[in-house]
Amino acid sequence: MLWQGGAFGEHQHVDERAMDSGDLEREKGITILAKNTAIHYAGPSAGGQPMTINIIDTPGHADFGGEVERGLSMVDGIVLLVDASEGPLPQTRFVLRKALNARMPVVLVVNKVDRADARISEVVDETYELFMDLLDDSHDQDALDFPVVYASAKAGKASLEVPENGGLPDSPDLEPLFRTILETIPAPTYTDDAPLQAHVTNLDASPFLGRIALVRVHEGTLRKNQTVAWMRTDGTTKNVRVTELLMTEALERKPAESAGPGDIAAIAGIPDIMIGETLADPENPVALPVITVDEPAISMTIGTNTSPLAGRGPTKNTKVTARLVKDRLDSELVGNVSLRVLPTQRPDAWEVQGRGELALAILVEQMRREGFELTVGKPQVVTREVDGKVHEPTERLTVDAPEEFLGAITQMLALRKGRMEQMTNHGTGWVRMEFLVPARGLIGFRTEFLTETRGTGIAHQVFEGYEPWAGEIRSRQQGSLVADRAGAATSYAMTNLQERGTMFLEPTTEVYEGMIVGENSRADDMDVNITKEKKQTNVRSSTSDNFEKLIPPKKLSLEQSTSWPATAPRPPPARAAAEASARRRRRDDGVGRGRRRTALLVVAAAYAVGLAGVLFLRVGAFLNALTVWLYLVWNYSLGWPGRPLPEDFAFALNVVLFAPVGALVVLLTRRPWWQATLVGTLLSAGVELVQTVPFLDRDASLADVVANGLGALVGALLALVVVRRRSRSKRPA
Repeated sequence: MLWQGGAFGEHQHVDERAMDSGDLEREKGITILAKNTAIHYAGPSAGGQPMTINIIDTPGHADFGGEVERGLSMVDGIVLLVDASEGPLPQTRFVLRKALNARMPVVLVVNKVDRADARISEVVDETYELFMDLLDDSHDQDALDFPVVYASAKAGKASLEVPENGGLPDSPDLEPLFRTILETIPAPTYTDDAPLQAHVTNLDASPFLGRIALVRVHEGTLRKNQTVAWMRTDGTTKNVRVTELLMTEALERKPAESAGPGDIAAIAGIPDIMIGETLADPENPVALPVITVDEPAISMTIGTNTSPLAGRGPTKNTKVTARLVKDRLDSELVGNVSLRVLPTQRPDAWEVQGRGELALAILVEQMRREGFELTVGKPQVVTREVDGKVHEPTERLTVDAPEEFLGAITQMLALRKGRMEQMTNHGTGWVRMEFLVPARGLIGFRTEFLTETRGTGIAHQVFEGYEPWAGEIRSRQQGSLVADRAGAATSYAMTNLQERGTMFLEPTTEVYEGMIVGENSRADDMDVNITKEKKQTNVRSSTSDNFEKLIPPKKLSLEQSTSWPATAPRPPPARAAAEASARRRRRDDGVGRGRRRTALLVVAAAYAVGLAGVLFLRVGAFLNALTVWLYLVWNYSLGWPGRPLPEDFAFALNVVLFAPVGALVVLLTRRPWWQATLVGTLLSAGVELVQTVPFLDRDASLADVVANGLGALVGALLALVVVRRRSRSKRPA
């Protein structure tokens, strides 16, 4: 359309996907940000009067739904583009639902009709079924009466006649498409001599002009250097001057003097303007409706890099402070209307809510490329309470895959609480399936799906609605290989470990305790020493060294890294870290083996000191030294060596002294409460038996053993309550 509309010169070089200007858009092959262009059409259908056709290219992915909703506020109709082979996808359903709710006319364009596997008639029928599925009593009944254009964009041809499958349209150019657009989509409606009304729909930035606002003029005329009423979202109004006005022609913005009804213009001069605000006539300011977007469905914790490798970025411009991270998140809110940033209990981390996992991963990748070192939590769903019950977001997943993988895909989604809604076999060796799956179940799904289908499967998803909480979902059956100490990974250690699983890093990579270094072949996590070096000796022989080839490591993408901590069978921590600078994950589900071993040694040393006190200081002196403050609280006189304690007070003291034993056993070893009680009782019995040695002149007391065992039980139960409350706080409320 741009070529035949005269936007480019005859010999001008234009890159593919000209509207996708971002690096990530070109790398991933998707549209992330909505972009506008304009065509000055003067073809036969214009009737001798040149016309301007404003085109908004919106993303099809539901994760970027905020861009779609902004784009719909700028247009008067839509062109629904459907592949002649793939047919309507979940993204098609999402965009079409928004357009029908906005009461906009639709032009259906079946593209790529020259594909060898095209099935044009079936795709048109599927689109009609999609319309009937989305329409209800609130929509116009003539919404099904939409025109259909058959096109081949690569060949630059379009036709209103149905071509043969795999054949080209019979028209030499896109004139039938231009004519259909002019006949179906109405021209902008406005009132003569009406005061100015312009809606801010997008924001941009320029090093020379500062913040640029993209506005759609609904009424009146917007001129350069004009004073307008800036109507903010908080209800206040302020008079400002438009210092610059630009109009879009093809892919460039060119200075202009004025913009009338229906025009999309870029203005400068208002540094704090926001999306959804209105520019109006100062004498008669009337605000336009605020742009509304769907609520977020996925959240992710983003904070500063808390790993021991923080600040060791590849460049000197690494950004590691909390202030810089917060400023960057705040600046993202200016142009991204579908994003939410909420505080957490930590001052250096924030909860970021978005429409989907992909949208949040794109944000993290952009920040990583800007030099930020981040700790990124596992994506989690944003729940809501309906009729007193917790509901979670549900996605509609459409899968296209060869028939041979049908069983594997069905089993994979069944483990993720997926429910098959429809299955269609096209008779070409491929099958299409539709599932309703909790959004939690699709976190990390794409990697496993591509592995199972050997890279041949295609999956698309779109938000469907909220359903009751589906229970526990374990997204992966494999555990992790976790480094148990800091250092540099060695080839010798990795050679021995690659039999246990798949490695994620290369030799000489710096690791730290708790860092995930590979995928375990079994379901449990395994602590490994990846820094182990080979012991060198002076003995040499020709066969002593066996050279084994290291298997190349598995490189994880950012999306795979953020979803990796979801392997734990219990609810994973809210901030299972992912180092965005190096794309590594850090375990945060309790103390590691090294810390646990240190804690146990400290406890053992403390009780060894206690036993020494019993042996050499006599029991009365030892207990009195420990309970001086208890005597003061209870208003007892200070006891001296050999003076017995009151019987009721001694029993309570034994309970208090052994309560930490049960608590420590539960917290440090994750043992059940009854095992913690047994440990405390046996330890107490051991102490009593030690006191029966001849020179102590003491008898073992069964009452003391019972009191100490009761104390261990109390401590274990208290620790169990704390652990369960912490786990419950990380689950959705």
